[in-house]
Amino acid sequence: MKRKMEVSELIFKIIAYVLLIVFAVMCVYPFFYAIGSAFSSNEAVLQGKVILWPMGVQGEAFKYAFNRNMFWVNYANTLFLAFVGTIWCLIYSILGAYALSKKRLLGRHGFNFFLVFTMWFAAGIVPQYLNYQATGNIMASIAGKSNWQQIDLKWLVVLAMGMNATNIILLRNSFEGVPSEIEEAARIDGATEMQILTKVYIPMSKATIATVALFFGISRWNGYFWAMRVMPERNYSWPVQVYIRDFIDKNTGLIHPLDTSESGWRNPFSGESVVYSMVILAIIPILVIYPFIQKYFAKGVNMGGVKE
Repeated sequence: MKRKMEVSELIFKIIAYVLLIVFAVMCVYPFFYAIGSAFSSNEAVLQGKVILWPMGVQGEAFKYAFNRNMFWVNYANTLFLAFVGTIWCLIYSILGAYALSKKRLLGRHGFNFFLVFTMWFAAGIVPQYLNYQATGNIMASIAGKSNWQQIDLKWLVVLAMGMNATNIILLRNSFEGVPSEIEEAARIDGATEMQILTKVYIPMSKATIATVALFFGISRWNGYFWAMRVMPERNYSWPVQVYIRDFIDKNTGLIHPLDTSESGWRNPFSGESVVYSMVILAIIPILVIYPFIQKYFAKGVNMGGVKE
């Protein structure tokens, strides 16, 4: 028999659903607004006529973006940073989390404390920049260069900016949830430490690993601030996000007012509508990949985030 819902419970559910719908609309609306602006004329975007649907529908903005070679060069840089950076982050995160999950590790509690400590207190922007600079100088000396500005700075972004304490903790907790009896059985069969990691722990924690890979991939794909700081003038190695930011600064009035006087000149297809078309093109890979990893997301966070 179906229980009759009380008035207070009904009011709570109505309020909860309304708030969820409002929150969902707030999340989805910017995406649809970007699509509408990308297919609208630049004048319609500037005059604020675009609310949801395209106004003055045209494809000139996308055509202009497609014809800019530097956009695709930077797009390829982002693909490189996301793919190679995610693999690099996963390798040392898995190795570090596996070591930290072992009670026999000497100084285990101290290492775990310092890992969590970095989540409470950050060094700050200036020390972090100096750290990246020092790392770049080490890489330059290995490559036989005089300073870090002479190396391919994409590798600096990959190697020096992949640490994330939260993801290591998720992996560590997931590895701690693997029954010790399975590891003991593998050791009896003669498995080495690396075989135990690759044949036991990684397959049994694939949901958490897929989730962490998604976190790393999105972080590398959206990486903007530090890439802009360490690549100030080397735009051929910029990721696409830095290129879009530079394009916004130079070709639109979204950040600084443009000079439209007689001494100034503005390409009619290099304005706000082009920016939105670039944004849509830049998020396509994430939209394609995310549905395939989403099924692991809730399970992976639960396994790695909850410790019994």
